[in-house]
Amino acid sequence: MARKRGERVKLEKGVVKGASSFFKYIKPYRGYFIGGFIFLVLGSLIALLFPYLMGKLLSSDEVTTSVQSNFGDEFFDTRLSVVIGLILVFVCQAIFSYLRILLTGYMTENSLNDLRQDAFKHMIKSPMSFFNSNKVGELTSRIATDINLLQETLNVTIAEFIRQIIIVLFSVVGLLIFAPKLSLIMLATLPVVIVVAIVFGSYIKKISKKAQNSSADSTNVLNEALSGIATVKSFSNEFFELMKFKKSAEDIKKYALKSVRWRAAFISFIVVSMFSVIVFIIWQGMESVDNKDITQEEFYQFIFFTIFIGSSIGSIPNSYASIQKAIGATDSLMKIMKQEIEPVQLGSKIVPLNLSGKVVFKDIGFYYPTRPDLQVLKDLNLSIESGSKVALVGSSGAGKSTVASLLLQFYKPTGGKIFFDDVEAEEYDLSRLRNEMTVVPQDVFLFNGSIKENILYGDTEVDYDTLIEAAKHANAHEFIMSFPQGYETIVGERGVQLSGGQRQRVAIARAILKDPSILILDEATSSLDSESEKVVQEALDKLMINRTSIIIAHRLSTIKNCDKILVFDKGRIVEQGTHDELILIENGIYKHLASIQFA
Repeated sequence: MARKRGERVKLEKGVVKGASSFFKYIKPYRGYFIGGFIFLVLGSLIALLFPYLMGKLLSSDEVTTSVQSNFGDEFFDTRLSVVIGLILVFVCQAIFSYLRILLTGYMTENSLNDLRQDAFKHMIKSPMSFFNSNKVGELTSRIATDINLLQETLNVTIAEFIRQIIIVLFSVVGLLIFAPKLSLIMLATLPVVIVVAIVFGSYIKKISKKAQNSSADSTNVLNEALSGIATVKSFSNEFFELMKFKKSAEDIKKYALKSVRWRAAFISFIVVSMFSVIVFIIWQGMESVDNKDITQEEFYQFIFFTIFIGSSIGSIPNSYASIQKAIGATDSLMKIMKQEIEPVQLGSKIVPLNLSGKVVFKDIGFYYPTRPDLQVLKDLNLSIESGSKVALVGSSGAGKSTVASLLLQFYKPTGGKIFFDDVEAEEYDLSRLRNEMTVVPQDVFLFNGSIKENILYGDTEVDYDTLIEAAKHANAHEFIMSFPQGYETIVGERGVQLSGGQRQRVAIARAILKDPSILILDEATSSLDSESEKVVQEALDKLMINRTSIIIAHRLSTIKNCDKILVFDKGRIVEQGTHDELILIENGIYKHLASIQFA
């Protein structure tokens, strides 16, 4: 089960080991890391001079400027020298903090930049099966949210965590040196408070988790309702969605109020217990001063060291929880980056194979990795000659689109082999082979940029005149120039600013620039009105000239003139021939479909 974003995880061995893979990104910048760590330790240690010097300052005699103490008299023998010492502590801390933040920041930003680029590179090279089994939103959050969480942890949280640990450890040592009796009293009373606080915290954590789950459910209801707002309104189900959201919102309120009550009780307990402990310790300290067990200076030092310990202990749980979240996020990201990737080319322009376009499927069997129990293609054999137009027809789920996916090498067949120009597909470089093919789908995806940028996606290196020529061949130039910004018109997310027919023609222009050997048309005109279909079909007819064209269609009117029509049923080719041949087959599937559509 996928881990929720920002979820706190137990530091199990496997999780820590997975997250430790991140250290390879820190390694090139280990000089920055070591330098930052040194200044972190120095800054933490020098901070411990503050309670020591404050004890001297507060216990100094108001008439004379002499500071009575056995330890450090040679350095801090006057009130002025103590004040100067405190100022030097602050200056040194400022310098050490600046250098620590600077060096840690350089290490963090450089290593996370490498990680961010590697993560995207790995994802974009992942096979289609990877994206079928992972939500796109979850993957994008890994690069965005999880890396940002890691950034905060490396820059701030880990440094604070280490600093608090150092302060606690050395402050305890200081307490035992300056006031051992009071230290033992404090160490004997605090554990009782801490145990009760842990019990409270554990219960509050359970309630908070339920509140978070309710919030996640509420967010899902909200996302679905707003994403499918057209469907909601078309069915007049606004009230139904409102009631669903109201129920989830009430659940959030219920757990949130329960959490508020317990937190209030917890805070009250902490206030009473901690102040009681503080009063008890101060009382014992004053008694010790009166009895001459410790000096006033040692008592003040004890108080300040205790404050240091208390504030540091209070910060450690939050820092530790943040580190747990960061480790969980890093582990999830590293697991994704260990997934199998495709051997695609990155970088230089892909050299064309210049295939003739002949395709052969031999004894092909296939099932999707996410559905191994459902055989989609069974012993499929087909041969497509170069330059021919072949149509694939049949009911939904018969295996037509799967053939296109196998051609593009989105998946590997579970049985049999695919040949291009009589050479097995595995023998070709994957990027060069895919570069020989282009798909014009039913639902065209356009990037949120200009029309020019979307057409140039077919070939980013052509000149403007070639771009215009491709748009003209796609019957797109006229409608593009009707816009005030022409080719610089922004199409919006997924091309929402354009009509269906306009998006199809932009996709065809893109395909023309790519100049493929094999063209795959996947229901390219099925969702268009008659007028748009005519314009788009004219553009497609131009595009199919001298190319091997594989047309997946439900509208038989668009494939009547194909060289061959293959009829699919339950993963097999059950009929094949031309339109005129297939309509003569008695009780044939194609004849039945034709009688329905052409009637």
